[in-house]
Parts: sequence; C-alpha cells; structure tokens
Amino acid sequence: MRIGHGYDVHRLAENRPLILGGVHIDWARGLVGHSDGDVLLHALCDACLGAAGWGDIGRHFPPTDARYRGADSRMFVRRLQAMLAQANWRVANLDCTVVAERPLLAPHIPRMRENIADDLAIEADLVNVKATTTEGLGLCGREEGIAAYSVVLLAGCGG
Repeated sequence: MRIGHGYDVHRLAENRPLILGGVHIDWARGLVGHSDGDVLLHALCDACLGAAGWGDIGRHFPPTDARYRGADSRMFVRRLQAMLAQANWRVANLDCTVVAERPLLAPHIPRMRENIADDLAIEADLVNVKATTTEGLGLCGREEGIAAYSVVLLAGCGG
C-alpha cells in the first residue's frame, strides 16, 4: 500500500467555465489553466502519481504541450487509471477537499464523486469529496482562486 498527497490552485477569471470534479458549475467566473483548470482532478492526479512514485501531473501532461490546451481533466484521470492498472495498482480510497469561498459546492459533490469513481473504475463509496471556505482569508477567501487537496491510498492488486 502507498499513500500520496496532491494540491492544486488556479485563479478565477471572467469568461471561463467553472469545472470541478468534472462537473460544470453555473458561476460567473471559472478557473484559468492550460487545460480546463479543474483543481480537484489535478490534485487527485498528483496524489495518485505521488503514491505510485511517478512525479506530478506536469510531468505526464505538461502545460507546454498543445495537446492538453483546454483538455477535459477527466481524460487525465482516465489515462492515469490505465497507467495504475498496467502497474497493478488500484485506488483503495481517496479523500479530497476543495477550498472555495463561493459558489456553494455541496449540491455538486455527489456528481463529482460519481465522476471520479467512474474514471478510476472504483465504487463511489471509496471517494470522498468535501468543500470548505477560508472564512475570507487568503486568495481563496478573497475569491481570487480555488484550491484543492487530495490524499489517495493505492493498493497492489497482484499481477
């Protein structure tokens, strides 16, 4: 078994879609990134890659690569799942936290969990996603950006 931790943050801007956990959220601003800016899925990928000892998301899906411009971050998770399976790893469970002052994320969390579980080919009860604020403090509190943390447990699955 191996544990990995991931973190990501992106700034908010006008005229961008807000996508978290693969869910499009109706909001006036979205996250700026080379891909779709989905900080939740980026943190999740970094946690999985860290647990496997494979570096970080920038190494596997570099922001300098035009193929990933505007990419759906769920594709990163699905590719990562294939890499893990090839190496005989499976996600035993994961816990993620999104840090955002607004919008209210609770109504969207069930779909985020379903998306992540589908993309990792695991049961939804192995996926935990929660949201918190910083009570107005820091870049997330000032609504300049959104951050996410993720912890993943990988288990060997034989082979």
